[in-house]
Amino acid sequence: MTALSTAEMYLQDFHQRQPGVTSAAFGHLPARSASAHHASSYAVLSSLIADTDTPLTVLDLGCGDGHLLGLLAARQQPQLQLIGIDMSAAELAAARATLPPSVRLQQGRAQALDLASAAVDCLVSHMALMLMDDMEQVMREIRRVLRPGGQFAAIVGRTFLLGEVNDAFMDVFKPIANDALPPLRFGDRRAGSEAGWRELLDGGFAHVAFDDIDVPWSPTPHALWAALLDTYDIDRLDDVARQRLRQAFLDAVRCLQRADGTIATGWGSRLVRAQAA
Repeated sequence: MTALSTAEMYLQDFHQRQPGVTSAAFGHLPARSASAHHASSYAVLSSLIADTDTPLTVLDLGCGDGHLLGLLAARQQPQLQLIGIDMSAAELAAARATLPPSVRLQQGRAQALDLASAAVDCLVSHMALMLMDDMEQVMREIRRVLRPGGQFAAIVGRTFLLGEVNDAFMDVFKPIANDALPPLRFGDRRAGSEAGWRELLDGGFAHVAFDDIDVPWSPTPHALWAALLDTYDIDRLDDVARQRLRQAFLDAVRCLQRADGTIATGWGSRLVRAQAA
């Protein structure tokens, strides 16, 4: 692979230490849009892949431990060819341990896909694209490997936490991050907005559409903090700053606890869909 950027080296190290962390966070929580409810945000993407007897090649870009590929493989569609690409060897090893041999797994970067042009009918991606460097090149590669009329669908981040908890977290996180978090830019700012995605998809894609996908969750404050430890910025804090943030966060959300001790929150994501022109 091409030499990795500082952000990519951090992401590779993180997923070497914690393979499967994304599916552990999202795979068991229901997801909902304005029009539908799904078993998970992975199931949102799975539902977009046609259940057909005709040949269909699907690429999961940034496939992680293969959770989405596993949902698709479980269909046992005879003509469904599945490909997963990720830059993390540890994630791919976890995927290989659970997926059937028919699923093709490759280590690589989205900026230089080792696939023939027009080889893919559907390209899906779950919580990965917004982290990638050189998004214009990523989108050129996505368009290159998709057949004309092929489907692009990605779940990307929209807001960190849902509801009042997000404001409470940001109020205590920002001053600590300003003091203790080394600068490191993940991805392209355009991947955080619908207008930005329209710009990234301009030219090579048509029929661009968006849906807000909420992943609601009602944890206790301590359970939520445990989940936050597996997010990139909190992982990057040193132990002293992390302990400061923990106490400040637990204090800040105490007033948001309900009678049963839980808080109403979750993860906010966006479904981006388009068709290769």
